[in-house]
Amino acid sequence: MAVSVVRAWNELDMDAVCARAKVIAFDLDNTLARSKKPMSGDMAHRVSRLTSLIPLAIVTGGSFGLVRSQVLDVLDDGAQRSNMHIMPTSGTRCYRWDGGQWKCVYEHDLSERDRSEATRCLRRRAQELGMWVDKAWGPRIEDRGSQITFSALGQLAPVELKEAWDPTNEKKNRLAQAVAADLPHLAVRSGGSTSIDISERGVDKAYAVRRLADILRIDIGQIVFVGDRMDPDGNDYPAAVAGTVPVRVSGPCDTLRVCDRFIARLSE
Repeated sequence: MAVSVVRAWNELDMDAVCARAKVIAFDLDNTLARSKKPMSGDMAHRVSRLTSLIPLAIVTGGSFGLVRSQVLDVLDDGAQRSNMHIMPTSGTRCYRWDGGQWKCVYEHDLSERDRSEATRCLRRRAQELGMWVDKAWGPRIEDRGSQITFSALGQLAPVELKEAWDPTNEKKNRLAQAVAADLPHLAVRSGGSTSIDISERGVDKAYAVRRLADILRIDIGQIVFVGDRMDPDGNDYPAAVAGTVPVRVSGPCDTLRVCDRFIARLSE
């Protein structure tokens, strides 16, 4: 499926989008919540409500621990967790609720050699390009097993600083291109506001939505994917190219409106 421009949610026929949906997949950072922050109470209520209406997936570059703190820990008591598919680290892992805990269904961990090589390359290239800042809030490079993630300002940097660091994505794209040239056997992509993600080649959000379609035994065109990074260099774009129904939002405020449309339509 060739996709050049993914239209924003308010440019779409949302009734038609809802009619096609057998599952709704959400990106996390700047879609359901601001970077590293828990979902708002309003968002938690809507996500919880949706779990009783349709299967949901969370497909994010973040770790499972971040999904837990940003989404799972703030859901309403009545949320149907068994109707959720948690696909962190860009879909390199998948978790399902077994009635008592979240169980890993699959994982694609990098080898120790690849993780070490990716870590060294990220540091070297970031320093060469002037993106290794003097002051960082938390780790700059995080080994998530199935993914190595570089955060220019540190994992715990204030949201406002993260969002202002690279608003055009030029810095992240330049760093990703330099690292990708050094690691051609791995997938290197621009992630969140300040991040670069490295994982096994061929395992990204496109892979995640294909696996999701297989698990649910549906056509990939019956998956609605909601995300903010739908530009060709963004980490949500592969899900659009894979054949989902892509819905572009500019942030959590948009996502609240999209969720309201889903809830109203699916409740009929």
